[in-house]
Amino acid sequence: MRRRTEHEPAFVLHSYPYKESSLIVEAFTRHRGRVGLLARGARRPRSAIRGTLLAFHPLRLSWSASAELGTLTAAEWAGGQPALSGMALMCGFYVNELLLRLLPREDAHEALFDAYAGAVARLGAGDEPSALLRAFELRMLRELGYAPPLDRDVGSGTPVQADERYAYVPERGPLALAGSGAGGVDTDFTVSGQTLLDMSREDFTRQETRDEARRLMRRLIAVRLSGQTLHTSEMLRELQDL
Repeated sequence: MRRRTEHEPAFVLHSYPYKESSLIVEAFTRHRGRVGLLARGARRPRSAIRGTLLAFHPLRLSWSASAELGTLTAAEWAGGQPALSGMALMCGFYVNELLLRLLPREDAHEALFDAYAGAVARLGAGDEPSALLRAFELRMLRELGYAPPLDRDVGSGTPVQADERYAYVPERGPLALAGSGAGGVDTDFTVSGQTLLDMSREDFTRQETRDEARRLMRRLIAVRLSGQTLHTSEMLRELQDL
Protein backbone atom coordinates (compact mmCIF):
# COMPACT_ATOMS: atom_id res chain seq x y z
CA MET A 1 0.00 0.00 0.00
CA ARG A 2 1.40 3.39 -0.99
CA ARG A 3 1.40 6.20 1.57
CA ARG A 4 0.95 9.74 0.33
CA THR A 5 2.36 12.82 2.00
CA GLU A 6 1.29 16.26 0.83
CA HIS A 7 2.88 19.70 1.26
CA GLU A 8 5.27 18.61 4.01
CA PRO A 9 7.64 21.31 5.38
CA ALA A 10 11.14 20.20 4.42
CA PHE A 11 14.76 21.05 3.67
CA VAL A 12 17.06 19.25 1.25
CA LEU A 13 20.08 17.87 3.10
CA HIS A 14 21.79 16.24 0.12
CA SER A 15 21.06 15.07 -3.41
CA TYR A 16 22.96 13.05 -5.98
CA PRO A 17 22.37 11.90 -9.56
CA TYR A 18 20.42 8.75 -10.28
CA LYS A 19 20.47 7.20 -13.76
CA GLU A 20 20.42 9.67 -16.65
CA SER A 21 17.99 12.34 -15.56
CA SER A 22 16.86 11.78 -11.97
CA LEU A 23 18.04 12.60 -8.45
CA ILE A 24 18.01 10.84 -5.11
CA VAL A 25 17.14 13.46 -2.50
CA GLU A 26 17.78 13.19 1.23
CA ALA A 27 15.30 15.55 2.89
CA PHE A 28 14.70 16.57 6.50
CA THR A 29 10.96 16.98 7.06
CA ARG A 30 9.05 18.30 10.02
CA HIS A 31 6.61 15.44 10.57
CA ARG A 32 8.34 12.50 8.84
CA GLY A 33 11.96 13.07 9.85
CA ARG A 34 14.70 12.25 7.34
CA VAL A 35 13.35 10.69 4.17
CA GLY A 36 14.88 9.46 0.93
CA LEU A 37 13.05 10.46 -2.25
CA LEU A 38 13.45 9.68 -5.93
CA ALA A 39 12.98 12.83 -8.00
CA ARG A 40 12.27 11.46 -11.48
CA GLY A 41 13.49 13.64 -14.33
CA ALA A 42 14.70 16.37 -11.97
CA ARG A 43 17.92 16.84 -13.96
CA ARG A 44 16.17 17.46 -17.26
CA PRO A 45 16.50 21.06 -18.53
CA ARG A 46 12.72 21.56 -18.60
CA SER A 47 11.99 19.91 -15.26
CA ALA A 48 9.57 21.97 -13.14
CA ILE A 49 11.53 21.14 -9.98
CA ARG A 50 15.09 21.42 -11.38
CA GLY A 51 15.77 24.75 -9.64
CA THR A 52 13.69 24.06 -6.54
CA LEU A 53 15.53 21.19 -4.82
CA LEU A 54 18.22 23.38 -3.30
CA ALA A 55 19.73 23.01 0.17
CA PHE A 56 19.03 25.58 2.90
CA HIS A 57 15.74 26.82 1.43
CA PRO A 58 12.38 26.03 3.08
CA LEU A 59 10.29 23.80 0.83
CA ARG A 60 6.96 21.99 0.74
CA LEU A 61 7.40 18.48 -0.60
CA SER A 62 4.81 15.92 -1.66
CA TRP A 63 5.58 12.26 -2.28
CA SER A 64 4.21 8.73 -2.30
CA ALA A 65 5.97 5.71 -0.81
CA SER A 66 5.49 1.99 -0.40
CA ALA A 67 9.09 1.33 0.68
CA GLU A 68 11.96 3.24 2.29
CA LEU A 69 12.59 5.29 -0.84
CA GLY A 70 9.60 7.40 -1.84
CA THR A 71 8.79 9.05 -5.16
CA LEU A 72 8.68 12.85 -5.15
CA THR A 73 5.53 14.21 -6.80
CA ALA A 74 5.85 17.96 -6.11
CA ALA A 75 8.29 20.50 -4.67
CA GLU A 76 7.40 24.11 -3.92
CA TRP A 77 9.14 27.07 -2.31
CA ALA A 78 7.88 27.81 1.21
CA GLY A 79 9.22 31.33 1.65
CA GLY A 80 12.49 32.98 0.82
CA GLN A 81 15.61 33.64 2.83
CA PRO A 82 19.13 34.80 1.99
CA ALA A 83 21.30 32.23 0.23
CA LEU A 84 24.24 30.98 2.28
CA SER A 85 27.75 31.81 1.10
CA GLY A 86 31.32 31.67 2.34
CA MET A 87 31.79 30.43 5.91
CA ALA A 88 28.01 30.34 6.50
CA LEU A 89 27.66 27.91 3.59
CA MET A 90 30.38 25.64 4.99
CA CYS A 91 28.66 25.68 8.40
CA GLY A 92 25.39 24.76 6.71
CA PHE A 93 27.02 21.79 4.99
CA TYR A 94 28.45 20.70 8.36
CA VAL A 95 25.01 20.76 10.01
CA ASN A 96 23.53 18.82 7.08
CA GLU A 97 26.23 16.17 7.34
CA LEU A 98 25.59 15.81 11.07
CA LEU A 99 21.92 15.08 10.39
CA LEU A 100 22.72 12.67 7.56
CA ARG A 101 25.08 10.69 9.79
CA LEU A 102 23.15 10.73 13.08
CA LEU A 103 19.44 11.06 12.28
CA PRO A 104 17.76 7.72 11.40
CA ARG A 105 15.37 7.59 8.46
CA GLU A 106 11.69 8.30 9.22
CA ASP A 107 12.31 9.30 12.83
CA ALA A 108 10.35 12.52 13.35
CA HIS A 109 11.85 15.26 15.54
CA GLU A 110 9.76 18.40 15.16
CA ALA A 111 11.75 20.38 17.72
CA LEU A 112 14.99 19.50 15.94
CA PHE A 113 13.46 20.51 12.60
CA ASP A 114 12.54 23.90 14.06
CA ALA A 115 16.06 24.26 15.52
CA TYR A 116 17.53 23.46 12.11
CA ALA A 117 15.27 25.98 10.34
CA GLY A 118 16.27 28.61 12.88
CA ALA A 119 19.98 27.83 12.49
CA VAL A 120 19.81 28.11 8.69
CA ALA A 121 17.95 31.43 8.94
CA ARG A 122 20.51 32.79 11.41
CA LEU A 123 23.41 31.69 9.22
CA GLY A 124 21.78 33.51 6.32
CA ALA A 125 21.39 36.61 8.48
CA GLY A 126 25.11 36.62 9.29
CA ASP A 127 24.98 35.56 12.96
CA GLU A 128 28.21 34.52 14.70
CA PRO A 129 28.67 30.90 13.56
CA SER A 130 30.51 29.19 16.41
CA ALA A 131 27.86 29.93 19.07
CA LEU A 132 25.15 28.93 16.60
CA LEU A 133 26.83 25.60 15.82
CA ARG A 134 27.35 24.73 19.49
CA ALA A 135 23.71 25.44 20.30
CA PHE A 136 22.54 23.27 17.40
CA GLU A 137 24.89 20.39 18.24
CA LEU A 138 23.66 20.40 21.83
CA ARG A 139 19.98 20.47 20.83
CA MET A 140 20.56 17.69 18.31
CA LEU A 141 22.16 15.38 20.89
CA ARG A 142 19.38 16.12 23.37
CA GLU A 143 16.67 15.50 20.80
CA LEU A 144 18.22 12.21 19.68
CA GLY A 145 18.36 10.91 23.23
CA TYR A 146 22.08 11.48 23.80
CA ALA A 147 21.60 14.42 26.18
CA PRO A 148 24.95 15.10 27.83
CA PRO A 149 24.70 15.79 31.58
CA LEU A 150 26.06 19.26 32.20
CA ASP A 151 24.97 20.77 35.51
CA ARG A 152 25.61 17.94 38.00
CA ASP A 153 28.75 16.08 39.01
CA VAL A 154 27.92 12.48 38.12
CA GLY A 155 30.33 11.19 40.75
CA SER A 156 28.88 12.98 43.78
CA GLY A 157 25.48 14.07 42.47
CA THR A 158 26.17 17.64 43.57
CA PRO A 159 25.61 20.70 41.37
CA VAL A 160 28.49 21.71 39.11
CA GLN A 161 30.48 24.60 40.58
CA ALA A 162 31.49 27.43 38.27
CA ASP A 163 34.98 27.79 39.77
CA GLU A 164 35.96 24.11 39.56
CA ARG A 165 37.35 22.05 36.69
CA TYR A 166 35.88 18.75 35.56
CA ALA A 167 36.92 15.73 33.58
CA TYR A 168 34.16 14.78 31.15
CA VAL A 169 33.39 11.11 30.53
CA PRO A 170 31.26 10.91 27.34
CA GLU A 171 29.01 8.08 28.55
CA ARG A 172 28.61 9.49 32.06
CA GLY A 173 29.17 13.23 32.35
CA PRO A 174 31.34 15.65 34.36
CA LEU A 175 33.50 14.53 37.29
CA ALA A 176 35.15 17.08 39.55
CA LEU A 177 38.92 16.74 39.42
CA ALA A 178 39.04 17.38 43.16
CA GLY A 179 36.55 14.60 43.89
CA SER A 180 37.17 10.93 44.50
CA GLY A 181 35.06 9.93 41.47
CA ALA A 182 37.71 11.16 39.01
CA GLY A 183 40.24 8.49 39.98
CA GLY A 184 41.35 6.49 36.94
CA VAL A 185 39.53 8.85 34.55
CA ASP A 186 41.36 10.42 31.60
CA THR A 187 42.10 13.97 32.73
CA ASP A 188 43.91 15.12 29.57
CA PHE A 189 40.72 16.93 28.59
CA THR A 190 39.03 19.07 31.22
CA VAL A 191 36.33 21.71 31.14
CA SER A 192 35.46 24.50 33.55
CA GLY A 193 32.32 24.40 35.63
CA GLN A 194 31.37 27.81 34.22
CA THR A 195 31.41 26.42 30.69
CA LEU A 196 29.24 23.46 31.70
CA LEU A 197 26.71 25.77 33.37
CA ASP A 198 26.70 28.12 30.37
CA MET A 199 26.11 25.17 28.03
CA SER A 200 23.23 23.90 30.17
CA ARG A 201 21.56 27.31 29.59
CA GLU A 202 22.63 27.39 25.91
CA ASP A 203 24.54 30.60 26.69
CA PHE A 204 27.57 30.85 24.42
CA THR A 205 28.32 34.56 24.84
CA ARG A 206 31.69 33.96 26.59
CA GLN A 207 34.60 33.25 24.27
CA GLU A 208 35.99 30.75 26.82
CA THR A 209 32.68 28.89 26.80
CA ARG A 210 32.63 28.72 23.01
CA ASP A 211 36.20 27.40 22.89
CA GLU A 212 35.72 24.72 25.54
CA ALA A 213 32.27 23.79 24.25
CA ARG A 214 33.71 23.23 20.76
CA ARG A 215 36.23 20.72 22.10
CA LEU A 216 33.65 19.00 24.30
CA MET A 217 31.06 18.70 21.53
CA ARG A 218 33.67 17.25 19.17
CA ARG A 219 34.35 14.49 21.69
CA LEU A 220 30.67 13.76 22.30
CA ILE A 221 29.79 13.71 18.61
CA ALA A 222 32.80 11.50 17.80
CA VAL A 223 31.44 8.88 20.20
CA ARG A 224 28.10 8.84 18.35
CA LEU A 225 29.80 8.66 14.96
CA SER A 226 31.62 5.45 15.98
CA GLY A 227 34.75 6.24 14.02
CA GLN A 228 33.12 7.89 11.00
CA THR A 229 34.76 11.10 9.78
CA LEU A 230 32.79 14.26 9.12
CA HIS A 231 34.31 15.64 5.91
CA THR A 232 32.88 19.13 6.39
CA SER A 233 34.26 19.26 9.94
CA GLU A 234 37.76 18.63 8.61
CA MET A 235 37.30 21.37 6.01
CA LEU A 236 36.08 23.83 8.64
CA ARG A 237 39.13 23.15 10.78
CA GLU A 238 41.35 23.97 7.84
CA LEU A 239 39.50 27.19 7.08
CA GLN A 240 38.80 28.37 10.61
CA ASP A 241 38.48 26.59 13.94
CA LEU A 242 34.69 26.45 14.30
